[in-house]
Amino acid sequence: MIYLLLYPLADRFSALNVLRYPTTRTIFAGITALLIGWLLGPAMIRALRLRQHGQSNVREDTPEQHQKKAGTPTMGGALILFAFGLAVLLFGNLTNKLVLSTMLVTLGYGAIGFMDDWLKLTRKNSKGLAGRKKIFWQVVIFVAAIGLFHTHWNGWVPTLELDTRLAMPFVPIRSFYPDFGWLYVPLAFFVVLGTSNAVNLTDGLDGLAIGPSIVSALCFGILSYAAGAVLAGFNVANYLYIPHVPGAAELPVVCAAFAGAGLAFLWFNSFPASVFMGDVGALAIGGGLGMMAVLTKNEVGSAILHGVFLAEALSVMLQVASFKWTGKRIFKMAPVHHHFELEGWSEPKIIVRFWIVSALLALITIAGALKLR
Repeated sequence: MIYLLLYPLADRFSALNVLRYPTTRTIFAGITALLIGWLLGPAMIRALRLRQHGQSNVREDTPEQHQKKAGTPTMGGALILFAFGLAVLLFGNLTNKLVLSTMLVTLGYGAIGFMDDWLKLTRKNSKGLAGRKKIFWQVVIFVAAIGLFHTHWNGWVPTLELDTRLAMPFVPIRSFYPDFGWLYVPLAFFVVLGTSNAVNLTDGLDGLAIGPSIVSALCFGILSYAAGAVLAGFNVANYLYIPHVPGAAELPVVCAAFAGAGLAFLWFNSFPASVFMGDVGALAIGGGLGMMAVLTKNEVGSAILHGVFLAEALSVMLQVASFKWTGKRIFKMAPVHHHFELEGWSEPKIIVRFWIVSALLALITIAGALKLR
């Protein structure tokens, strides 16, 4: 908004010329989201505590020691979405289709999570929105994002305006870059849906989900700039043998807003948490990160970057399959962070170690995606 309103005045006020650079607006967006979250956080937490007074927001399928957290308000992810959304509105290029589609998926999935959290609170149980309804609305929002911003319509005939080829980490695009055509759309949705629900499963300890999410957002900031930047006629993507994505140089603004809002939330969500993220934050963050993976051509690489989220989701699937087929459990409790709790690891130790693993995976992802020369 600030970019669209003020940059046209750069001819009269030369200082406004800095707004033309995505790098400058990336810094402004990150700082703005962080400050908004910091300033509004205490008031929002007080409001959530009053609204949810006397209600237990602790999941039933958790270790016994988690019951001590009863009374901690949830739906704190709304703080992330507000700070993130406002920062992007102020400093993002709202004519950029990549920015708009990422915003639609993030805020749309946040709305799904909000409804899920609201039903849990009003019905005073942990069921919330039915799984089929969640997936239905996740499909609707994803299809809307693709249809509105990445499809050209000639009457009723659609032409997909996405790069439908699949880039592989550590492999130059000249060597292996298979084209999936329209089959790429369900593949992309699988990435977005999987990431969204994996982040939701990871959100079981104070700060556990938001830490790797911040790391992922910063990583995508680097990858998106490399994919879209053309500096003085020099195409960075071509030099690095990665797919060039026109307009992707604007996505770091979104990534910085993600990271800034996440850091502000972590200020209140760090152990012991003053507020929980809730599905309103987890589904939104996962959906946004999944969309970034798709738009920057890091669909496969995101499996490395989101290794912590992937491990959490796989632990649940393996646990369910093992118990169904053999009657035995692989882990003491799933997701796997609860297994480590029951093994005697303290909650802060699990959280920090998962963060360290996430940072390491981000470095591996950057090395693999950029094929460092």
